[in-house]
Amino acid sequence: MTALFALATSLLWGLADFGGGLLTRRVPALTVVVVSQSIAAAVLGTIVVATGGWSEAGPQLWFAVAAGLVGPVAMLAFYKALALGPMGVVSPLGSLGVAVPVGVGLVLGERPGLLQFLGILVAVAGVVLAGGPQFKGAPVQRQALLLTLLAAFGFGAVMALIAEASTTLNGLFLALFVQRVTNIAAGGTALYVAVRRGTPALPPEGFPYRSLPAFAFVGLADVAANGTYALAAQTGPVTVAAVLASLYPVITALAARTMLGERLRAVQAAGAGLALVGTVLLATG
Repeated sequence: MTALFALATSLLWGLADFGGGLLTRRVPALTVVVVSQSIAAAVLGTIVVATGGWSEAGPQLWFAVAAGLVGPVAMLAFYKALALGPMGVVSPLGSLGVAVPVGVGLVLGERPGLLQFLGILVAVAGVVLAGGPQFKGAPVQRQALLLTLLAAFGFGAVMALIAEASTTLNGLFLALFVQRVTNIAAGGTALYVAVRRGTPALPPEGFPYRSLPAFAFVGLADVAANGTYALAAQTGPVTVAAVLASLYPVITALAARTMLGERLRAVQAAGAGLALVGTVLLATG
């Protein structure tokens, strides 16, 4: 079940990133974050009330609050790094945040077998290559590199924190709701500051109401991915769950190929193949 939940996480995160990427071509990134997370929070709040999830409140929810604070910081750092570029280097490096939950798992005493260890190495290499890294061209600015590493650490920290935020299904709904509310508070504050500094919150034509289904999909896919990752981490080794969940860049690249007609570079195709081999090794090891 660990492998299935973790692979579902990759699928959901990959599609959410793809949808979010499309939206940010027309709407400022902070607005995309705030609107999509608000929709997800409304749905989760309804579920929490319906299931009586408030009874699961406890000190562990501070992990969800921390995840909600770290997430927007990581996302903003990642978007800023992408703006500084080159994207072909920044994008795959962002997935290296998997080192954080894997490290947590090792500290807690998890020891993957030989096949699983090999699978981790192969899968991580595949994820980096699937992002289409540039081996030639303009050098990476130090600021872009630092922001990318900050984003990668943040993404990995969110994975580690949300895995500790609950031990039951109802508790998971509550933890995800708290995380989303914190996301909105942090993202909303950043958006307010940006607007006060003169950055528009909306495109010139106003709010794209026709894109509300896309906003909803991005928000709900993201929160579902957090949920399936938490379940994966609870049902099996975190070292395995984290690596399988980090395959989402492969999904994003395949979605762009399928829906936008973007052609995969040879290095991306090789990376996708390595990621698949790593997945098999992890699942069978």
